Amino acid sequence: MPFYEHTFIARQDLTPNKVSELADKYAAVIAENGGKVTKREDWGLRNLAYKIQKNRKGYYMMFNVDAPAKAIIELERLERIDENLLRFLTVKVDELEENPSVMLEPKYRKSKSDDKFDVEITQGDM
Repeated sequence: MPFYEHTFIARQDLTPNKVSELADKYAAVIAENGGKVTKREDWGLRNLAYKIQKNRKGYYMMFNVDAPAKAIIELERLERIDENLLRFLTVKVDELEENPSVMLEPKYRKSKSDDKFDVEITQGDM
């Protein structure tokens, strides 16, 4: 089966429990259509680059999915209808990443060689 990375953004006024329920609902849709969610990451409440439907923030959730195309089509169809979601994106990948994504890495990582901190400058810090 093909591999996908699927990310959705939920409205900022939802509770974290409600976002988790949405993620469970969509994971069940994938399972019902013959696929499986191999990894699920909650990226939390983050700022949006621009306003979407009067929202400045959104809850991000990412799935690694091993599923047939029909499961992704059904998932996206249901997400288009859901008023609690602002955006979603599905990308087909060659292989699924087992490690935590870059979004979950801390901004300042402690160096293994000594007790100093490595500072990574990202475009958002400038």
